[in-house]
Amino acid sequence: CENAAYVARFLKTHPKVAVTHFPGLSTHPGHAIAREQMSGQYGGMVAFELKGTREDSKKLMDSIEMSVLAVSLGDCDTLICHPASTTHAKYTPEELAEAHIGESMIRLSVGIEDAQDICDDLEQALQKIG
Repeated sequence: CENAAYVARFLKTHPKVAVTHFPGLSTHPGHAIAREQMSGQYGGMVAFELKGTREDSKKLMDSIEMSVLAVSLGDCDTLICHPASTTHAKYTPEELAEAHIGESMIRLSVGIEDAQDICDDLEQALQKIG
């Protein structure tokens, strides 16, 4: 949980990230409810949307060195996936929009590695896009 919060804060301030979805961020629409119900333990899932295209998301995914490309939701390792082309690949554009899954969204299941190492890996990958 601490690692996910650390990574979410990093992504929230990154100039190439449009939106960061993590209930532990005060800017998250469900933060107040999450704070009340989760007692400060917001889980390990973080999603973010790039200021870019589906192609930028693919390039970022191809550039990741440390995280494992997988659609699973939990592991000791950090897992990364592009929901629009994996878990929700059969959705129509309308269904993706209804589910709030953008073409540039990337989902992380943050693992137990050093949080700064995860951010460093994301940073080097983000530097390779648009």
